[in-house]
Amino acid sequence: QVQLVESGGGLVQAGGSLRLSCAASGRTFSTYAMGWFRQAPGKEREFVARISASGLGTLYADSVKGRFTISRDNAKNTVYLQMNSLKPEDTAVYYCAAGSVWSVRSANYDYWGQGAQVTVSS
Repeated sequence: QVQLVESGGGLVQAGGSLRLSCAASGRTFSTYAMGWFRQAPGKEREFVARISASGLGTLYADSVKGRFTISRDNAKNTVYLQMNSLKPEDTAVYYCAAGSVWSVRSANYDYWGQGAQVTVSS
């Protein structure tokens, strides 16, 4: 069982930066692939980024590539999402997720955090 808690969301102006953190409980964090997803009002949840259990492999959605960076610190049981050059269309609730399969599909993730609101004003 893994419990995930996101933090670091908030309100920022377009062009600004935020860093989301996702703290995990449990001793098996380092065995899980981690992903970030987001859901805007009236839209489906979408993939943002993923990172392998070791941290050596990453993948990004085209919409955030070059602006967002996913990383993890297995010693601290934490995964991060650094978001730069934010745009109003990045406004959404951001969720971190843990899964045994390295995937872009939300259905392949077993554990989810409660979400963190990110609002980007124009």
